[in-house]
Amino acid sequence: MSVQHVRVELPLHLMRLANMNGHETTLDVTEPVTLRAVLEELERRYPALEGTMRDHVTKKRRDFLRFFVCQEDWSHRSPDELLPEAIVNGEEPLLVIGAIAGG
Repeated sequence: MSVQHVRVELPLHLMRLANMNGHETTLDVTEPVTLRAVLEELERRYPALEGTMRDHVTKKRRDFLRFFVCQEDWSHRSPDELLPEAIVNGEEPLLVIGAIAGG
């Protein structure tokens, strides 16, 4: 199994909670690279984020958070689906976006 360097961009409130220096971080994720694997590594690296993006027990995505992969909303896809090569090889970041309700 090889390790991939995956870029992740977080919204400002999560960056501050994690005490990150920038809006983007690079994670070492062991293959297979899935959304679940990236989120688990993100929570391992930044323990303050545990439970903020996914429920502690069910591991389901929090309602007002979205995951974008190569300009596509992956929020409702299986967390075990393989991420595209552009994410896996670091060409594109995985975006975590705070959703806004209402109109």
